[in-house]
Amino acid sequence: MHPNFPSDHGNGRGVGGGGGHSRRKPIHQLLGGGRAADILLWKDRNLSAGLLAGATLVWYLFEVVEYSIVPLVCQIAILAMLVVFIWSNAAPLLNIAPPRIPEVIISEHAFRQIAQIVHYKLAHTVSALYDIACGKDLKKFLLVVLSLLIVSEVGSSYSFTSLLYLGFLCAHTLPALYQRYETEVDHLAARGSEDIKRFYKRIDSNLLNKIPRGPVKTKVK
Repeated sequence: MHPNFPSDHGNGRGVGGGGGHSRRKPIHQLLGGGRAADILLWKDRNLSAGLLAGATLVWYLFEVVEYSIVPLVCQIAILAMLVVFIWSNAAPLLNIAPPRIPEVIISEHAFRQIAQIVHYKLAHTVSALYDIACGKDLKKFLLVVLSLLIVSEVGSSYSFTSLLYLGFLCAHTLPALYQRYETEVDHLAARGSEDIKRFYKRIDSNLLNKIPRGPVKTKVK
């Protein structure tokens, strides 16, 4: 079954009374539900804190200590081999069971399902970017260009490791904060959305409507 992508129209979000947003689905379902949503919303505090600590340690090793991936992997492998060697040779003397590595088996069906989901999302993203690049929706076109410029400037100021850690930190903390302060955030988002719409209308009437545009060819299916 293909994953469902939310559309911009009829998504159940609108400005309600008091300037807040109404949403059909709770944030737990919007995050996909299941174990991943529980981790992002800190329902299992120990596991969420452990993941955050692990990501912070990885960022510290690569960004602050300036480890490279090859020496780090080799040193971890050497440490694991030493532990297994000592454990295996000491097991008969201490009358304990020797170490056993658990087998992790991923079925062929799981591989195909993952590949199908990745292919579908990639095709959906490419198709959406193509429609935006054709200029069918000038507002989305300008937003995408502005977003790419912002990402380009941020990427030139920070390393790739820091960007990955920052993205993980945002994904790991913002959903939980939003769930706690949902009413206040929705109120501010509604006011900001109205301000952006008014600003875009002024730009559209004074500048964008004066730009000549030729007909856009539709894709033949």
